[in-house]
Amino acid sequence: MSYTKGQTWGALKKAWKAYKIAKVQNDNARMKEYATRIQTLQKELGLKQAQFDVL
Repeated sequence: MSYTKGQTWGALKKAWKAYKIAKVQNDNARMKEYATRIQTLQKELGLKQAQFDVL
């Protein structure tokens, strides 16, 4: 399934929000999950990939 650029940007924004919430809650498993998702979405959009301590 292919997504539009707008949908991908929306998913990236939501993933960042979820990552920040997981970080506040000190939930390492969720932080890893969202960090991986953020990097995947950034790659799809041709952006520089963020670096995460949990990965």
